[in-house]
Amino acid sequence: MAIENEVKLIGIWSSGFVTRVMIALNLKGVEYEFLPEDLSSKSELLLKSNPVYKQVPVLIHGGKSVCESLVIVQYIDQVWASSGPCILPADPYDRASVRFWAAYVHDKLTSQIRVLILKEDEKSKAEAEEQLFTALLLLEEAFVKCSKGKSFFGGDSIDLVDITLGSCINWLKAMEIITGTKFLDKTKTPRLAEWAERFCSAEAAKEVLPEAEKLVEYIKFLRAGNRAAAVSSSK
Repeated sequence: MAIENEVKLIGIWSSGFVTRVMIALNLKGVEYEFLPEDLSSKSELLLKSNPVYKQVPVLIHGGKSVCESLVIVQYIDQVWASSGPCILPADPYDRASVRFWAAYVHDKLTSQIRVLILKEDEKSKAEAEEQLFTALLLLEEAFVKCSKGKSFFGGDSIDLVDITLGSCINWLKAMEIITGTKFLDKTKTPRLAEWAERFCSAEAAKEVLPEAEKLVEYIKFLRAGNRAAAVSSSK
């Protein structure tokens, strides 16, 4: 592959943000090299490629860096517009609607999942669970409207909303294992629960979504690290 066409992705296996980019690349049939990152000892490549946030994911295409998962996914859709399905629709109103719901998932769901992962006090967890359920109910309604009776938010094919929400599915499953609370409940959000099963079975997603059981162990590791840091700082 010529240097100007080389595609590399800096990321970590557990990150839902990285998963979004991997799914988009798979949808477009783009070959890429995955560069695993150690966020506890960040590489020179990461610091050079994303000097502002110093976080993953970072897409390197032809030696140029693109940062932030939703920005990267939209970049992929534009650069490889003639390959695979469109991740964003052509119609301006439909495109605005897709961006709105993707931003909603990014802002509302991921922040509350992070609270559930890192916070261990009951008040914080209860508030996060309540906000998650509220968001999922809204997304159930959005799915009915956006899908128009078809398989995905994007209709017959996966779009930006599918990718953004789909990257959260196995994190929600991991929290279900830990807390015993069912988030994607077929009695409360039946269409969303069915959508999640379809999404996880999609060719572009199934090989790159991190396993829920591995995420459970990762969450335990993160919590143990937070406890150790709290003890150390209190001395």
